[in-house]
Amino acid sequence: MWVLDNLRFALGGPRRSHGARAVVTGAGSGIGRAFALELAARGGEVICADIDKDRADDTVRLIDRTHGRQAHAVFCDVSRREDVESLALHAELIFGRAPTLVINNAGVGIGGKPVGEIGFDDWQWALGINLWGVVHGCELFAPQLRAAGGGGIINVASAAGFTAAPTMGPYNVSKAGVLSLSETMAAELSGSGVAVTVLCPTFVRTNVARDGRITATSMRLAENLMRWTGFTPEHVARMTLDAHDRGRLYVLPQLDATVIWHLKRHFPALYTHGLGVLNRLLPQDDPAAHAPGTGPDLTEEKKTGV
Repeated sequence: MWVLDNLRFALGGPRRSHGARAVVTGAGSGIGRAFALELAARGGEVICADIDKDRADDTVRLIDRTHGRQAHAVFCDVSRREDVESLALHAELIFGRAPTLVINNAGVGIGGKPVGEIGFDDWQWALGINLWGVVHGCELFAPQLRAAGGGGIINVASAAGFTAAPTMGPYNVSKAGVLSLSETMAAELSGSGVAVTVLCPTFVRTNVARDGRITATSMRLAENLMRWTGFTPEHVARMTLDAHDRGRLYVLPQLDATVIWHLKRHFPALYTHGLGVLNRLLPQDDPAAHAPGTGPDLTEEKKTGV
């Protein structure tokens, strides 16, 4: 399949990422900003949507300064259906027709607490952005692309969607949902001219840990792993857009994600046992830090690219 994908690409198959009319959520930083800049470099016009309008404006200025392409900053809280409805309407008005590529990228990090100590507010916050944000984008933009007779959707999930690491319950569940949604849509849209790709990276050097709800010990571990093993968001964006042009459904940029994917599928019981052992060996946060009101002020999180 990999050989056939590359052969079709070499023979001049559709390159949806080139000259695209693109909508990118979470475009104010991280992978979202990298997607927006790379699409502009490929001759596209980009709508940069973000809950932080100032960050989105910064991305637009970078596009203008670096590539001289037209881009538009739009405020959007993807957890709110009405905001994404407005984004879909704005896209048709700005482009004068349907977009050709939609990247549902906005997301947040959360981790460090086991199930039973997380609290319903954190569950609702994480699922509202990471899962419902993508559901809103797909439900509202898929009809536009289908009616236009073609286009592409890239959903940003995570290797967390299948690794199921302990103390990351809300993040794992949200990203597993995005992965399953993408697989479902790929089957539903087969033959429609609309391609679906789902990105499942491990660690990418973004601010998702700093902007999220992550306990101190887990934050230090995540930042060290990003620094030691993380890919740059620019590399991940280029790799994902190229894979989308080739018609690939799954994008696992790092070798460790591919190894874990196969290990879990072939040795599920051993894999789960190993995760449990590893979780007991890793440093743990002070349980007192899990109590309501004892953690950091979490009222100003940003919904950013992951």
